[in-house]
Amino acid sequence: MKEVWLVRHGQTPWNAQGRLAGWTDLPLSPVGQAQARQLGEWLRQERFSRVVASDLRRAVETARLAYGEPEERLWGLREIDFGRLEGLAWTELPEEHKQALLRFDGFRAPGGESVAEFRTRVYAALSALPEGRVLVFTHGGVLRLVLRELGQEGFLPPCAVVGLDWGAQRLLFVRGG
Repeated sequence: MKEVWLVRHGQTPWNAQGRLAGWTDLPLSPVGQAQARQLGEWLRQERFSRVVASDLRRAVETARLAYGEPEERLWGLREIDFGRLEGLAWTELPEEHKQALLRFDGFRAPGGESVAEFRTRVYAALSALPEGRVLVFTHGGVLRLVLRELGQEGFLPPCAVVGLDWGAQRLLFVRGG
């Protein structure tokens, strides 16, 4: 059995400003650091066979503060590549990009990734995780992608956690949001 707990990283300065943060390697804000520490009070009551993180600093820093050093950093767990939209505030986006992002299906960032490419990358990384109970520190887009596949919709806040029975493709719980 493979039980996967997906954790969205804590808040970054760009999250606080409403900017699209894909592959830019941002640190956590002081609020994000506090969120990760608070999450850690709950997570450290659990035991996991493996702890992994996206290779981006905000996910690794969340892992360290909430649970401990990740055993592996995986590029495949990164946020979607927003290409030329990277760093733009939601209010600065052209309306067609806003609508496409809200729909998610069929979205392709100019100069970046499509949702289909993003899904292929993320699912390859998650499927390659070992059996057991795995704690994964990643990004909001990854949580949204997986939840949509399971018939759920919505944007989850920083440090939200989604528990999955990966083999059965079944949602176990959502914490936060």
